[in-house]
Amino acid sequence: MNSGDKFKNLDKALAPSIEVNGIDYLYFGGTAYLGIPQNDSFVKLFIEGITKCGLNNGTSRGNNIQLGIYNEFEAFAATKYGVEDALVSSSGYLAAKLTVAHFAEKGTLRYAPATHPSLWINGDPKVEGTFTQWSQDLLKEINHSQQQKWVLVSNSMNNLWPEIYNFSFIHKIDSSKEVILIVDDSHGIGVLNEGTSALKSIPETSHVKVLLVASMAKALGVDAGLVLGPQKLIKELKKTDEFIGASPSPAAGLYAFMHAGEIYEKSYEQLMMLNNQFSSSLVDSDWHFAKDFPVFVYKGIDLANKLFKSNILVSSFPYPTANSPVINRIIICSWHSKQQIEQLKLALK
Repeated sequence: MNSGDKFKNLDKALAPSIEVNGIDYLYFGGTAYLGIPQNDSFVKLFIEGITKCGLNNGTSRGNNIQLGIYNEFEAFAATKYGVEDALVSSSGYLAAKLTVAHFAEKGTLRYAPATHPSLWINGDPKVEGTFTQWSQDLLKEINHSQQQKWVLVSNSMNNLWPEIYNFSFIHKIDSSKEVILIVDDSHGIGVLNEGTSALKSIPETSHVKVLLVASMAKALGVDAGLVLGPQKLIKELKKTDEFIGASPSPAAGLYAFMHAGEIYEKSYEQLMMLNNQFSSSLVDSDWHFAKDFPVFVYKGIDLANKLFKSNILVSSFPYPTANSPVINRIIICSWHSKQQIEQLKLALK
């Protein structure tokens, strides 16, 4: 067994501090940005949800007998995020696949750079360059084309090399065009725009219909997928075989989410406080990060081994595919303490 294998078979839940073979390691990885998996108040709500709704739901959404919480949750999520309608699925991966697969044939399909594999139809679309350049080139292509209907697919941000994307270009799309914009906000929902979602910063237009897809398993701490958008488009998705035939997510997590408004608010405030505490100490030339997003990419090499000597674990693996380069990232979460951030800063010196 090599030195890394002992961290691939953990027998305890991920937390800010992980004990392995009698040694305590500070953990600065993963995507539990709001620390929900270790939030005692949220766990209590989840247990309430289990008591009320059971451990899981082995029926499909098309079943003639169904728990009402799924419809309740979708109405709640639509109101919370300021859209007409919502769809909940068992995972963010399914939410993305379902949405792109259904709408890909509705117009000329264009992918942004660095889209997540869950959004791909026929493998990696291999779009190179920056998001800014892509959006400028796309705007020219759409406005000078005879094609009227377009389907655009993008992440809300690049979480690997943190960059929050600017969608203001859609204002300039010819108003005679019919555009569906599918945005994957899995890493932004619960964190971006003061703990809301990317929707708050995407312009509203009459000719660009926005569908936001997201995994709730990251910042929000719930094993479910979400699609938010216009009622007409959501209704189309709910008629697909994939949605009707698939088992939904466990209802307990949805119950907890619906009752955890204050928990999310306090967790977000904690995250921003810790994020500022850490980011204020960094030298820009050594790191790449985006304002108010708790992921910090080291521009050098061997960060993981350096911090390991101080019993600190960080994210360091090839992503998004096994053949991708290794990315070294420090990830701050709400479950960390001020003291742990200071330990991290000391180790980096």
